[in-house]
Amino acid sequence: MHPDALTPLLFSLSESQALAPAIGEAAQLSLGVLEERNFEGGEFKIRPMQSVRGRVAYVFQSLAGLGDTSPSERLLRLLFLLNTLRDGGASECVALIPYLAFARKERRTQLRDPVNTRYVAQLLETSGADRILALDVHNPAALDNSFRIPVDHLSALPMMVDHFATRLSGAQIVIVSPDIGGIKRTQLFREMLEKRLGREVELAFIEKRRAMGVVSGGTLVGNTAGRTVIVLDDLCATGGTLLRAADACRKSGAAAVYVAVTHVPLASGLDALLAAQNIAGIVTTDSVGVLPAMRAAPRVIPPTLATLSIAPLIGQALKRVLAGKPLGPLIERWPVPFEA
Repeated sequence: MHPDALTPLLFSLSESQALAPAIGEAAQLSLGVLEERNFEGGEFKIRPMQSVRGRVAYVFQSLAGLGDTSPSERLLRLLFLLNTLRDGGASECVALIPYLAFARKERRTQLRDPVNTRYVAQLLETSGADRILALDVHNPAALDNSFRIPVDHLSALPMMVDHFATRLSGAQIVIVSPDIGGIKRTQLFREMLEKRLGREVELAFIEKRRAMGVVSGGTLVGNTAGRTVIVLDDLCATGGTLLRAADACRKSGAAAVYVAVTHVPLASGLDALLAAQNIAGIVTTDSVGVLPAMRAAPRVIPPTLATLSIAPLIGQALKRVLAGKPLGPLIERWPVPFEA
């Protein structure tokens, strides 16, 4: 048998290929080749071009709707590929989904509400996924409760802590959650930043309510006067929530307001943040692939925008899984030596 016959392979669908080479390099995994054909009427065919029998197959696919592919189409293509790999004899199929669509509707808040996160989990499990790796999902507890297969949670928070710790080391910092639901995430970020800086970091939040698509509230709870504020969230869709929080902080006397958000799936949301006069800087990741603001070429990257690549994080996570090492250190700090 050839020595590479049973080594794991990393597959990436065409709409998510921008990050695949860097992930493969960081994980020391070979990239699998796919045949992807589109037919009239929106149908398609996806086929691995090498044998997967007896091999572990990793599939990278971000579910953000970009360009001509909607979240639903991306999910369907992922499901079909997982089924194909399983039919081809793959010993294990692991779905790497940095942006998990439909995760915002993870519980019932009204009569007859859907629970979309659970429905996506059932589809992935039925299609042959043995394990899921996700990044900064909207509600990790709800995701754990939805899946009956192992789920590994990665977070961009340590990367963002590293970014701000080197740039705001002398500032009096307040971490602000733009709504009550994000307080736990904000607390974790605050604790990591305090540990990194070796001093106290304050906490505040915005009282916000949403009902039938209408957002109300906006009261700031906490003190931001004279402080440097970091408004933290997992997702920016239209940018409305983050803009409201930034405006409330500035009106309360904040010296400067920065926004840190992991996922920016829509061009309109990022453009709204970039156009805001009261936001000094935006830190995000490339979890959705090429950021919306950068898709129209040629375009100069705005000086207020910093994009952190998730490829080294996912790559090291895969390398650790293959070596039998824990993922815990990646959730606590960044960068992390592989030996840690």
